[in-house]
Amino acid sequence: MTNPTAAIIVIGDEILSGRTKDKNIGWLAEQLNSQGIQLREARVIPDIRETIIETVKTMSAAHDLVFTSGGIGPTHDDITTECIAAAFGKKVIRHPEAEARLLAHYENTGLEFNAARQKMADIPEAAALIDNPLSAAPGFILENVHVFAGVPSIMQAMFEGLRDSLPGGVAMTRLTVQCAIGEGTIASIMESVQAAHEGVSIGSYPWFKPGQFGTAAVVSGLDQQVTHAAAEALAAGVREMGADAEIMPLGEGG
Repeated sequence: MTNPTAAIIVIGDEILSGRTKDKNIGWLAEQLNSQGIQLREARVIPDIRETIIETVKTMSAAHDLVFTSGGIGPTHDDITTECIAAAFGKKVIRHPEAEARLLAHYENTGLEFNAARQKMADIPEAAALIDNPLSAAPGFILENVHVFAGVPSIMQAMFEGLRDSLPGGVAMTRLTVQCAIGEGTIASIMESVQAAHEGVSIGSYPWFKPGQFGTAAVVSGLDQQVTHAAAEALAAGVREMGADAEIMPLGEGG
């Protein structure tokens, strides 16, 4: 089974400087994986034209879907739109529908629809708009790149509006095998179980509590039956070593 693959590009000097904490990668990763879209890569890049263009080109060629956040606002350093247009050899135009949405949004607000705000109606030619129910300024889709605002609440609202139009796949099955034993001791068991169950991957995460330590082994796969079989085999192997092992859905057990 093959699921669509995706990448996330977070654009903004403010993220890299630490002034703003990214909240978009984690949220978007959960949403994509829940509907069978495998997030393979995430990058945080600066507001540098050449970097944005090259990153978009690379990610677009490598993955089925690309999602960007940040850099589509009204200020001089919001250059995402022009860079993504350049990455695909498109012109940026004043989009009539985007402009109409913004005019309606600012009407009777007492705020001037000035040149800076009008800039948010500039969209690459041939792009499809992504609705923005919170602040009207739309995102857009060009080729396989989906362009969102950087503000988390707006980005989330944009995503929810197009969620049903995204290609989906089989939701990943993830199980945690909580083992009362160190990961170094069960490394060979994890390796052999993964090799014996096609399409399954096993990651290990050691944990420590007062007077106790152990390993949370996360077993993941697209085939639910095979994934459960792998988790059972891992738990059985750990128990044969004289340690407790318990299988539970990912997220339980701490």
